[in-house]
Amino acid sequence: MNYLNMQDEKLLPVVVELNTLLADYHIYYQKLRNFHWNILGENFFDLHNKFEELYIDARSKIDEIAERILTLRYHPMSKFSDYLEISSLEEVSPLKSDREMVAELISDHKLLLNQMRVVINKAELASDEGTIDLIGGYIRALEKSSWMLDSWSKKTSEHLNSVILD
Repeated sequence: MNYLNMQDEKLLPVVVELNTLLADYHIYYQKLRNFHWNILGENFFDLHNKFEELYIDARSKIDEIAERILTLRYHPMSKFSDYLEISSLEEVSPLKSDREMVAELISDHKLLLNQMRVVINKAELASDEGTIDLIGGYIRALEKSSWMLDSWSKKTSEHLNSVILD
């Protein structure tokens, strides 16, 4: 037991998964910087600003995840080589079109959301409400960002599911 009144053996799996999420967010952050710097074309202003908004948010989450790991009385991973080794996200070339960049981010969001759900599952087993609360907010925000990027990538002639409107 520790000052959080949680058992270390139950917290260790939470910390492992938080470190994986930390690695994922570092790769995602750098990809956003890459896209922010290298966006070209008619959507430059919209996407340049959006990518900046997203990387500022990611930078904040990186710090919060690391601080949560410290709160649980463990050291967060801090070597980029370790991040590359355990992350499910991959580095990419900056030589992508605007649509390819957005598609890449939507794909990364799926991976981030999957990892967040793994963290929550482990945190539930440890009765770690602090981590559950933190990651739950991340899920909500990332789902909204995913919706916005997905909507941007659609043609104006496309429609959402209209089953309940029929």
